[in-house]
Amino acid sequence: MTRFRRLAVATTVATLLLIAWGGLVRATGSGDGCPDWPRCFGSWIPRAEYHTVIEYVHRALAVVAGSLALALAVVAIAALVRARRGSADLPVPRAAAWLAVALAPLFLVQGALGGWVVISGLDPLVVTLHFGVAFGVLAVIVAITTMLSISSISSIASIAAGRGADRGFTRLTTWTVVTTLLLLLAGTYVRAEGAGLAFRDWPLMGGRLVPTLDVPGAAEMLFHRGLALVVTALVIWCAVRASQMRPRSGAVVRLSWAATVAVITQVIVGGISVVTELSTAPRTAHVAVSALLWATVVALAVAAPAMPATSDDAAAFNDALAISDLDAERAASHPPWRETASAYLALTKPRIIVLLLVTTVPAMILAAGGMPPLWLVAATLLGGTLAAASANAINMYLDRDIDQVMRRTRHRPLPGHKIAPDDALRFGFALGAVAFAWLAVVVNLMAAVLALSAIAFYVFVYTMWLKRSTDQNIVIGGAAGAVPVLVGWAAVTGTLAWPAWVMFAMVFVWTPPHFWALAIRVSDDYAAAGVPMMPVSRGDDETRRQIFLYSLVLFGVTLVLVPVADMGPVYLGTAVALGGIFVYRALVLWRSPTDDRSWGLFKFSVLYLGALFGSVAVDALL
Repeated sequence: MTRFRRLAVATTVATLLLIAWGGLVRATGSGDGCPDWPRCFGSWIPRAEYHTVIEYVHRALAVVAGSLALALAVVAIAALVRARRGSADLPVPRAAAWLAVALAPLFLVQGALGGWVVISGLDPLVVTLHFGVAFGVLAVIVAITTMLSISSISSIASIAAGRGADRGFTRLTTWTVVTTLLLLLAGTYVRAEGAGLAFRDWPLMGGRLVPTLDVPGAAEMLFHRGLALVVTALVIWCAVRASQMRPRSGAVVRLSWAATVAVITQVIVGGISVVTELSTAPRTAHVAVSALLWATVVALAVAAPAMPATSDDAAAFNDALAISDLDAERAASHPPWRETASAYLALTKPRIIVLLLVTTVPAMILAAGGMPPLWLVAATLLGGTLAAASANAINMYLDRDIDQVMRRTRHRPLPGHKIAPDDALRFGFALGAVAFAWLAVVVNLMAAVLALSAIAFYVFVYTMWLKRSTDQNIVIGGAAGAVPVLVGWAAVTGTLAWPAWVMFAMVFVWTPPHFWALAIRVSDDYAAAGVPMMPVSRGDDETRRQIFLYSLVLFGVTLVLVPVADMGPVYLGTAVALGGIFVYRALVLWRSPTDDRSWGLFKFSVLYLGALFGSVAVDALL
């Protein structure tokens, strides 16, 4: 590691500590622990008092970080002078060297603003400006460190020229940086205005998702939380895009997922801060995590232009998927709007959505003890449809490479080149955002959070992690398909109860035998795509045995609902009859296997689920 890079890393660490300690200063109310500046009570040696020591340590950290920044600037200036004279080659990227030169005056401005904060009596606008410049300083030093971490200086030149970059991803990371900065400034202003407890019922605001604005601090808090949702979505979007790039950079993927962890942690810590009524530890952690989040998204934005063009470049995309000239020509054309609309509809997998919604309405009827209001049923079904469509669209984006290989899926919109991959991802994210907002505003927040959790589980846990790594993928991943039951119950009651969890378990246990019956029939497709479904990894015979075992468990779980929800004879008779047929057909498939029996069990499982949950509704109505 060169001296310049060591200095850059040290300055980055010192700046992060400085900002985090600044959060402690604000959380403990120590901003006026030293009422004068630059000395403290007229002396360079502080008093041994709680608030004074905290404020003085903050000033000492500022001196350390400023000194490191000055040293970095001196080294950069010396390197630039030697390079200009021709006595030596510039050992660092030119952009990084000039940023280092600019860093020293930025720290001076930051120090002056710190003095202004004290003199102004902690004026909210001055405090916000002080933190804003601090984040600017951190952005510059992180940019320098990131540039120095890129292996070749020539890649930095390509960044400056904008050659070979995935422009779509670069734009995405740039917007993420801009919105993150707005979020951090908004949060700083909320703290400075003392509006952190404008609403004490996090995540709601006065019992509502969108509050009345006549409460002091309501507008600022609404803006801050709304930005937090936008930033969270953008960061997750970056992580998904980075993970799908071909070729991809391990560093960029790690940065994007680190940013995802940071933003989720930031939201949780912010909630804890409100719930604990702005206690010191979560308030301090909130600022520290915000600094880490900011550093990560800035590093991601700096590294993004070094990534090679992928799906945004038509030629690279065509080469990656090895499509024919005819398909490439069709992809570049502009199909009629009806064909495009049909492709977007197919992207949502409407037949699967119908199957998911079959379980939602009976859960609502059981929760209500009768027919719930029709408007609530319609609103919940619409929100559930949008949520399922979002998960399916993102799933198709992530699986487009294996869909291209499998005969059963190669005519889907993305392998068929009817929709650009990035457009499909945007469509999926937009559907998810609309679904959450609709359910939260029209139904209730519990239903909205559950629907959002189903999207996240299906996309990240099942599609991105389990599907290509274990033959237990559908066993665990099936939880996403069982969440609509919980959404329906929560839509009526605003809470969850044991009957809802039993119905969840019914769908959860039903999913593996249902899906494996189909997987046996198309196992060659999964083998060609390298997906370790049960028939591929353990063979058809073991899969059929597992289907039978799961059918037995399913039969037992369906009977648990009788005492838990006080079900009557309609449900009991249906569960026993259909469960017996399911077990019998699974046993016959295991002992006398044929493709027709496998396909027949798959089709029967669909009818089974619909009839079983239909009996739940009928029983509850009677």
